[in-house]
Amino acid sequence: MNQLLQFDQDLFFMINRGWANGVFDLVLPWLRNMYFWAPLYVFMAGWLVVNFGKKGWITIGWILLTFAFTDLISSSLVKPFFERVRPCNDALLIDYVRLLVHCGGGFSFTSSHATNHFGFAVITASIMRPYFRWMLPVMLLWAAVISIAQVYVGVHYPLDISVGALLGSAIALIMAYLYRTFLKLEK
Repeated sequence: MNQLLQFDQDLFFMINRGWANGVFDLVLPWLRNMYFWAPLYVFMAGWLVVNFGKKGWITIGWILLTFAFTDLISSSLVKPFFERVRPCNDALLIDYVRLLVHCGGGFSFTSSHATNHFGFAVITASIMRPYFRWMLPVMLLWAAVISIAQVYVGVHYPLDISVGALLGSAIALIMAYLYRTFLKLEK
């Protein structure tokens, strides 16, 4: 376990310090900001309602329910259980972490950003698969960039985002199965 945590810390510093450059310093803090993506969410919701009416509203509700589950499980169950300190709050590391955003006071493992965004990516791509086959790789790349930005700005370790990505994806796959079984998006 110590070797895994040391590898995680080394990888953290490779991303947080080793990748440091002016472009990433400017762009990555924005990409991890939830308000930056608001126009995308509004567009997707509008597209669903315009094309599917009532079923579109139900689908939006299902996606929001999935998001609620990913956030609840990550923030209220996993983080309090593991109580891993964020790298930007670790007294032994604080002088070495490049912190580009507010650190936050909560725990680090798992990254709720990663859990929520991978959950959103997988549930949305699963529901929309009949209409946009290309969506899954694009959405997974989108969630990965947002998650890696969490490491780059100094608030999460790579293991936090990796396990968060797996957790969010697993929750979304279960929710996608239930959606296909009971609701299914059709015009």
